[in-house]
Amino acid sequence: MAASIEPPSSLSFTSSHLSNGSNGTNQSSLLHNSSAANLEVASLSKLSSNLEQLLIDSDCGYSDAEIIINGVSVGVHRCILAARSKFFLELFKKENKGAASGKPNYHMKELLPFGHVGQETFLHFLNYIYTGRLKPFPMEVSTCVDTVCAHDSCRPAIDFAVELMYASSVFQVPELVSSFQRRLCNFVEKSLVENVLPILLVAFNCKLALLLDQCVERVARSDLDRFCIEKELPFEVSEKIKQLQLKSPHDEEDNTPEVSEKLLKKIGAIHKALDSDDVELVKLLSSESDISLDQANALHYAVAYCDPKVVAGILSLDMADVNLRNSRGYTVLHFAAMRKEPSIIISLLKKGANASDLTLDGRNAVNICRRLTRPKDYHVKLEKGQESHKDRICIDIMEREIRRNPMAGDIPTCSHSMPEDLQMRLLYLEKRVGLAQSFFPAEAKVAMDIANVEGTFKFTGLPPSSKGSTGNLTQVDLNETPHMQTKRLRARMEALMKTVETGRRYFPYCSEVLDKYMDDYMDDDFTEMLHLEKGSPRERRLKRMRYKELKEDVQKAYKKDKEAKIARSCLSASSSASSLRDALKNIT
Repeated sequence: MAASIEPPSSLSFTSSHLSNGSNGTNQSSLLHNSSAANLEVASLSKLSSNLEQLLIDSDCGYSDAEIIINGVSVGVHRCILAARSKFFLELFKKENKGAASGKPNYHMKELLPFGHVGQETFLHFLNYIYTGRLKPFPMEVSTCVDTVCAHDSCRPAIDFAVELMYASSVFQVPELVSSFQRRLCNFVEKSLVENVLPILLVAFNCKLALLLDQCVERVARSDLDRFCIEKELPFEVSEKIKQLQLKSPHDEEDNTPEVSEKLLKKIGAIHKALDSDDVELVKLLSSESDISLDQANALHYAVAYCDPKVVAGILSLDMADVNLRNSRGYTVLHFAAMRKEPSIIISLLKKGANASDLTLDGRNAVNICRRLTRPKDYHVKLEKGQESHKDRICIDIMEREIRRNPMAGDIPTCSHSMPEDLQMRLLYLEKRVGLAQSFFPAEAKVAMDIANVEGTFKFTGLPPSSKGSTGNLTQVDLNETPHMQTKRLRARMEALMKTVETGRRYFPYCSEVLDKYMDDYMDDDFTEMLHLEKGSPRERRLKRMRYKELKEDVQKAYKKDKEAKIARSCLSASSSASSLRDALKNIT
């Protein structure tokens, strides 16, 4: 009897009916139900597609209201939004004395009590509201322009999801809130801690307890600066993070808390002076106390949070190291790359900031900026007179700075294997120093002796010194571990870099000729061309023709450079010219 009242499963229900005498009738009923279900799915899909056309086809818009986002109007249909969102239902009940066209209009910034929702984000949100389908994120606004990024936790991907969470929460679409909370939870552990802060803020503002707890715990066990936490986060959240950090086993020494608290108060005073844009007070506090601007990371703080004029004022004091690293290994320029303010970046570079300095995980300022920049902002096609996007300008400035000094390149310090970019950097330096030996032997010898460089690798196609070279980059020593190989090659690279830097400083004319030569002629074919005796008669004739053209170009460049700068020359131009002729004769 108990079994007879137990609710049957779909499988048992079907089986019991198939076992009775009305088998044909039930099969007909199942076919009818299946057909009806398929028709319903097809009808809903058609309806979804038709409603989507209201968003993507301007000819069938017929919108009856507008929502203005950063000056751009987005047409909406109040009946659809009111049916799908309680927020919009209540909003549209209110009278709106909008534009002269008769359509009521609403400004996005007035609809949001907190956070930000951009145009692309709102259109993505509207697509779900109209169609019931959640599309993949648009690549042009949810990925970065770093070609090696997996785009699974870069800042544009996080920002797009955060904006969608704000829209879903404020406009009261609970199924989207649940979906995006899961997505943001996945970002928290694999993102840089500074990229967790916007997730933490949306969790706090939208009252997402699970996500908020996860973010707070992640920040508490990170090495994020205390002043950054206080500046970026609400007071109650920063206090909770402090309490969690105090419970950690790192602060157990007897006198450390008292001493560090005094130091933190002095640092805080300098930061408050920076917040008030008072450069003179900053100078006074640093001069009259036992804490320097570097100890307070004052320049890092100013670059992150202050007006560019304040940054310029701090730089003019000449009291702070422009290449100083903070406790997390970030330089001031790394902070400027995160802020993406061109005037600050230029001010730092003019003061000697090194664009090639790496973070502890092997990123330079350009890498940082690229990870923060959307393709939409980087690849935008500008009309005449239209301003370039700041993100693009920042990347261009720093890339140009690195090209100006290409040997100080991006070499990750954390790898225990021999990375490809290390090989490429070594190849560049070997070729450059080898060419300096060929074109300017006397000057090259001086620079190489200072750097203790005895020759160049044979594989470059350039002659090693009589003392012998250190071997071939492609050569493998079975007794050498990958770590030792990388260490040896980096030591070699540092010596070659010192050679090139010495040449730039003391033989600028020769260096500029080499710069032009490396840009215009340094390719694999040319390396082979230096061996004029190799190849068939026809190949040797072609090599000689190309070499003659090269010789003329280098001589013209050298002559032009010498004439332009001879008045400021402290070296003998005649000895350089004779060494150039001798080198060219030796090669031929």
